[in-house]
Amino acid sequence: MFRVHKEKIGDVSVILCEGRMVDEDAAFKLRDEVKRQRDARIVLLDLSELNVLGAKVMRMIMALRTWTRVLGIQFKLFDPSPVVRRNLQRLRSTDEFEIASVDDVLSLLHWEGARSRITGSVSNAPGFSGELTHLLCQQISA
Repeated sequence: MFRVHKEKIGDVSVILCEGRMVDEDAAFKLRDEVKRQRDARIVLLDLSELNVLGAKVMRMIMALRTWTRVLGIQFKLFDPSPVVRRNLQRLRSTDEFEIASVDDVLSLLHWEGARSRITGSVSNAPGFSGELTHLLCQQISA
């Protein structure tokens, strides 16, 4: 089972991928969601809740990276799980993608200042909800 959920934070579209994304249905669902983000400056694909990334979906992600580049949209991956990171490495794709760190994400969202101040305010930010908020709070606190 898989799920794709989008959050818009300013001009950054965060697309959270959850579960097992292995077949064409998952690839097309991801494609449709990313292609709806034409007005975004950045598409951030949050892979933190993804358990399995199949070859068909990986090829789609590569195609979406090209599509966003042609439109002048930055395309970044965020927090792939160890299993997903291994899949990316096996497919020799880690060098082809920018994998954003927590600090990169905070910078993209124009959040500046000490991590302790940011930790307290992340969950209260307008438009900020869901898994990315939880993950950022966890990793900022670490």
